[in-house]
Amino acid sequence: MTTMLPDRNLPDHSTGPDRSTSDTAAHAAMPTQPITQTAPPPPPPPAAPAPGKQRGRGAAQLGATALIAALLASGATIAVDRTLNDGTQAAAPAAPTAVVDGEFSWTAVASAVTPSVVSITVSSAAGAGEGSGVVWDDAGHIVTNDHVVSGAGPGAQVSVKFGDGHSYEATVVGTDPTTDLAVLKLVNPPASLTPIARGDSGALQVGDPVMAVGNPLGLSGTVTTGIVSALNRPVAAGEAQGSGSLPQVTNAIQTSAPINPGNSGGALVDAQGRLVGINSSIATLGSSGPMSSGASGNIGIGFAIPVNEVENIASQLIETGSVQHAYLGINVSSTSVERGTATISGALVVDTVADGPAALAGLQANDVITQVDGTAVSGSDALIGAIRGLAVGESVELTVIRGSSEMTVNVTLAAAPTR
Repeated sequence: MTTMLPDRNLPDHSTGPDRSTSDTAAHAAMPTQPITQTAPPPPPPPAAPAPGKQRGRGAAQLGATALIAALLASGATIAVDRTLNDGTQAAAPAAPTAVVDGEFSWTAVASAVTPSVVSITVSSAAGAGEGSGVVWDDAGHIVTNDHVVSGAGPGAQVSVKFGDGHSYEATVVGTDPTTDLAVLKLVNPPASLTPIARGDSGALQVGDPVMAVGNPLGLSGTVTTGIVSALNRPVAAGEAQGSGSLPQVTNAIQTSAPINPGNSGGALVDAQGRLVGINSSIATLGSSGPMSSGASGNIGIGFAIPVNEVENIASQLIETGSVQHAYLGINVSSTSVERGTATISGALVVDTVADGPAALAGLQANDVITQVDGTAVSGSDALIGAIRGLAVGESVELTVIRGSSEMTVNVTLAAAPTR
């Protein structure tokens, strides 16, 4: 069951996506002293990532734990780039220095990153809440979670506060409930903005050290450290927005860095201070008591939306205010097949959409998809999450079992139809 942790003074929301039946989403493809929570000892810095972009390694279902969004009590193909509203290319901010006197320093990382992470307050007649965000560019765009800015309803006032205590009015440029991402823009941005340096989530490896920066429980500038615990975890990204909505599943980064309500929309950075993910949700042990939702906190399992996916969504929201999602054109359900003496999990093609990308590439009903670009697919959610992280027009190689044969099928992803 996926439950949105309620914003402070906002009503609770919950949704229970079906994890086994057909999933139509498979059609879609600051300058203040940081507060440091107790965390594992700082790990050594990782080796420099190999060049190139990998799409990840392995996917697995979360299991019986419940997911809660970490909010305080709380058609053209768009390339993955850093295009601003005026069509110019924004230079990628340089990574901060993480080495002091020849030695790695989390203190240096925190000092460099915190000016790029903001606290967000949303208020309306329906209620109020808080979350986090990151400074995306010099134009004053702020990237955060959709549930941070949408929980208070339409017409809400949005305020962005920096570590120096200065607050600025912001407007909503666009939201994407399907990936739980949103972009704000400061109405009168200061001249001294510090856009966050961005890394490559595809180069992450399990065990890499990371730092979470945000506004948990209203404590702005809080930093915590941990490691990348797993990659490609199929996680419900947010709330469903109606029966016609695309399922909200992201193949997330799992981290042990403690994150709590209010960290939503904040930064997960690597040991070089580069953004690798947007913190969005945490796992909590299921409970039926009256405090089971509001009192839930970190148990060492948090999730972040990979920055490569954030780049794709944010660039579209900045450019057009809306998003096109990648689309396979199939309905799927989770299954497993026998291969020799082994059992392999995968996504069963229930049916294909006529003239959709999958049908045009030759996929058929009863095919079982076991890999996407060489990464294992553990079920329907894993397939949805894998496609969700890709861009319209991108080509993927699917490993497919049909009867007793295994084959590869190349599919060029199209834009999901609007509903």
